[in-house]
Amino acid sequence: MRPVAVVECARSVWARSVRIARQIIGVPDYDNYLDHLRRFHPERALPTYAEFFDERQQARYKGGGGRCC
Repeated sequence: MRPVAVVECARSVWARSVRIARQIIGVPDYDNYLDHLRRFHPERALPTYAEFFDERQQARYKGGGGRCC
């Protein structure tokens, strides 16, 4: 196997592992959220990652609504 292919495979496994770990601990996936906004709420501005993270933390720990749909 080529060294480049090994690195690409390792990156893919790492990215998948991070995504799964975030789901397990309840941190929504930013990329999926952006896809959702583009698909179902095109009129809304896309938040930065910091804005997204802050909103999710507030929704989780301050009793705000967790879902828009």
